[in-house]
Amino acid sequence: MSKNYRIKDIALLAGVSTGTVDRILHNRGKVSEEARKRVEDVLKEIDYQPNLIARSLALKKSYHFVALIPAFQRGEYWERLSDGIKLAEKELFSYNIELQMIYFDQYDNASFDRIIPTIEEMDCQGVIIATLFEPSVRRLAERLDMALIPYVLIDSFIERTKCLAYYGTHSFDSGYIAGRLLYGQVENDDEIAIFHFKRPEGSNSPQVNRREEGFRRYLLDNGFNGAIHSLTMHADMREDNIDRLAKFFSDHDRVKAGIIFNSRAHILGDYIMEATPSRHFKLLGYDVIDANVRYLKSGLITHLISQRPEVQGYHCVKALFRHLVLKERVEPVNYMPIDILMKENIEYYNNYI
Repeated sequence: MSKNYRIKDIALLAGVSTGTVDRILHNRGKVSEEARKRVEDVLKEIDYQPNLIARSLALKKSYHFVALIPAFQRGEYWERLSDGIKLAEKELFSYNIELQMIYFDQYDNASFDRIIPTIEEMDCQGVIIATLFEPSVRRLAERLDMALIPYVLIDSFIERTKCLAYYGTHSFDSGYIAGRLLYGQVENDDEIAIFHFKRPEGSNSPQVNRREEGFRRYLLDNGFNGAIHSLTMHADMREDNIDRLAKFFSDHDRVKAGIIFNSRAHILGDYIMEATPSRHFKLLGYDVIDANVRYLKSGLITHLISQRPEVQGYHCVKALFRHLVLKERVEPVNYMPIDILMKENIEYYNNYI
């Protein structure tokens, strides 16, 4: 900046009142879209940045954010998202922001429900929610709305909530793209398989359901005439899953390709390589984690669709920060790029946070 711009200076440049500029800078009160655009154009032109450290210290205010995400083991998808959250927290340390992780079992709805009363009793100013259990997320969202606590959704967009923002892919479209990728590798009358890892109560996450809807829609739109089989497995039941896979492939020996709509494609890879290493099978999966990349490089997984979990986690924290500290307007729906990875380009992939 070549000078320190005052509200009066910005108002003069934008041709609006100082009160209008103040309302836009602090995200309070109503202003016309035309006035907002004129002021925002001026702010961009002069590269306006508020003195955030001075503001935080002057107010002596601290901010406690809570992130509700599934528990994970090292190398899993949710670790990547957690890394993005932690990076944002580290960058915002000077602004008196503290972030607390609370973990739940992604295959146990009750473990999420038990967290809801805990969140209500906390003194927190913002919440990040992984939306694996849609009805429970709606209940939590309603209580946060009543308490006027802003929240950001990740994993899947939940309609009819008052979330501050959503960060993630367009689930239906990513499934539609997956349908195109698989359709291009099979004949029109081939048999394919959809593999599920479900929770004990038998429900998929909203994101998985919408991905599958998109996938099936692409095949329908393009006249696919082959059979589509489904196989359901359960988390943390390795021996049972091996038995299920063995029976499935024995009963459906014409199945030459398949897809799984979450990050567990490597489990299928393990089975295929151990039990039927000579089997020529094409598999599509989601998420660039090390276990999946190994099979992508070997050629068993032909494509991985990625949604940049580190970037999602990072921007969720930044959205709360911008809303609460900067008093900026936050875009409510923020779709991530739908990245398509193959063995030929995986070495060059970078999330660029």
